[in-house]
Amino acid sequence: MRFLPTGEQSEFVRVLRSLLGAAQVPVTVRAWAAGDHGPGLALWSRLAGTGLWALAVPEAYEGLGPLPVELALGFVELGRAGVAGPVVETAAAAVLLGELAGRGEEGPAKRFLPGLAGGGALATLTLPGGSLYAVDPDAARYCFRVTGAGSGAASVSASASASASAELWLAPGGGERLASLDPARGLGVPAAGGELLAAGPAVAAAAGTAARWARLLTAAQCLGVGEALLARTVEYVKQRSQFGAPVGSFQAVKHRLADTLLGLEFARPLVWAAALSLSDADVAAAKLTAGEAAYAAARTALQLHGAVGYTEELDLSLWLRKARPLRDAWGRPSQCRAEVVRGLPQTTATRRVTT
Repeated sequence: MRFLPTGEQSEFVRVLRSLLGAAQVPVTVRAWAAGDHGPGLALWSRLAGTGLWALAVPEAYEGLGPLPVELALGFVELGRAGVAGPVVETAAAAVLLGELAGRGEEGPAKRFLPGLAGGGALATLTLPGGSLYAVDPDAARYCFRVTGAGSGAASVSASASASASAELWLAPGGGERLASLDPARGLGVPAAGGELLAAGPAVAAAAGTAARWARLLTAAQCLGVGEALLARTVEYVKQRSQFGAPVGSFQAVKHRLADTLLGLEFARPLVWAAALSLSDADVAAAKLTAGEAAYAAARTALQLHGAVGYTEELDLSLWLRKARPLRDAWGRPSQCRAEVVRGLPQTTATRRVTT
């Protein structure tokens, strides 16, 4: 099956790509990693002008959505450009609040969603079994934390089923900061305490929905990261020469690049199918495939760039250091495989696999 964007969706992607191409994103990422969030927040505001963040917010709260396909298209571009910040977590928090409002808990949505939709606020989100760490808590205005919806499960969607003890908290600032492989994605341990925003089965159900969206958007980001790595590697092997010829003309290099391209092209329709269905199994399959494809693209890029690929000064390093963390964020490969198996028809063969 071929998934083709509509004319309106294609124009949205074109606008995003043009904006990001002119934004000197590597400069904003390096500033972000050094603790200067100003350039990154300015870019965040310009992205809000395209309606990107509003796509995760219901229309009743100054949004345009929720529109998973359009948001996934946008997140491919964020990954391709290497944008810094809690992009997935902000969108997932907006989805959680919108889902809560649809289940009768409108207070948090009225309070927080307009700011998230307009790009005036960033959010980070932690869910049991989904994301154990807060992403960029220093930059986020709102730190949301869900507790009591189950923990350690492969899927928050499965573990959060109607838990009466689930609670949504607005966590205070502070908390322990952790080292992160990706300088554009700082990590921290969520601080205890804070303000209780909602509790009960509605929180558990909303957390499951938010986790599914977070996994989908991480898959889309992985796809964009892989595409950026491949494009930069192709350009490099055209310029680098050995034995009087570009290394890109060598058969072994061509095969490695072709394998990388196939991995990304195989992941692409799975991401679009997951955005259309939003089923646990489809989203897990997309995340697994796109994450592995991005990680394979990073290994190819590092090998074909040679020693220069290890240098911090090369912009390539900004994407190299994103591939592995994104592959494992919001569902490690083993967790996603288990989710895919659970979604298979329970024939005798699959029952033997799961047991």
